[in-house]
Amino acid sequence: MPLGQSVPSRRTLLATAALLPLAGRPAEAAAATAPKRAQRYYDRAAALAGADPVLKALVKALAPGLTMPEPTPLRPLRTFDDVAVLGNSFIQATALFTAEGIVLVDAMGSPDEAEKIIVPGLRAVGADPAQIKYVVVAHGHADHFGGAQFLADRYGARVMMSRTDWNLIAAERPANAPKRDLEIADGQKLTLGGTTIAFHHTPGHTPGTVSPIFPVHWKGRRHTAMLWGGTNPPAATADKRTSLASVLAFAATMRRAGVEVELNNHGGVDHGLARIEQLRAGTTGAANPFVIGRARAQRFMKVMEVMLRGRIAQDQETAAG
Repeated sequence: MPLGQSVPSRRTLLATAALLPLAGRPAEAAAATAPKRAQRYYDRAAALAGADPVLKALVKALAPGLTMPEPTPLRPLRTFDDVAVLGNSFIQATALFTAEGIVLVDAMGSPDEAEKIIVPGLRAVGADPAQIKYVVVAHGHADHFGGAQFLADRYGARVMMSRTDWNLIAAERPANAPKRDLEIADGQKLTLGGTTIAFHHTPGHTPGTVSPIFPVHWKGRRHTAMLWGGTNPPAATADKRTSLASVLAFAATMRRAGVEVELNNHGGVDHGLARIEQLRAGTTGAANPFVIGRARAQRFMKVMEVMLRGRIAQDQETAAG
């Protein structure tokens, strides 16, 4: 593996092994043996997705029985004038550049990844890692917070997470957990250098998952973006219902905010890795493939809703025998 890249730990891989699409076969194959009521939801989600590659990827990512391919290096890239993506094919950190510093959403899985991927990645896109002011941890899994304390110690960055997920990692005491710092309240706003980020609690993936909404610019034009904080459905049916409620509530919040840009911290679930490479290659011309428009952004959330309903139905039908 090239210098500056590292492989997630076995613990990280096992904890999140269901995040990316099936290797070598479509998600429909994974759902082929689903009970009839659940299958109707999966079929409806596939119909909603149609030929849209972003929505089709989401259907596959949310289907039951997924496995994860090996992570591969990802060259850092500015996906917007003021946003860069850093990481590997498994997990990505998102850097938002402001006039007064950097807000980093997620910090990968370890101090080593922070030092060898995030730090040089920021320099590669023309940014100074010493300008990281805040590290926002979208949820309390190790692949998202593992490098946070390293960045806090080296650059004085403040680490932000929901109270619920601070409590989660305090109870579990995982390796590389950051020291408890700033708590994110539901609806809280953070303003840095004239850029305001609104944080919304979207529990389900973890009890304290957070999804931000913030402005981005592409070729000088302002757009409104969201970053969904945790995609993989949790194991418990009750937690899947919590995820469903979060999807419905956040879709309404997105509608009110006029969200037209869809981002994710696992680019394998939303065709994000392919879109990064399209931008890198310049095959989209002046368009940015992450600007999907308000209607498609709502359809994205609808597909997620229907797939979660299918997963809940499958749990119920399996439990009923």
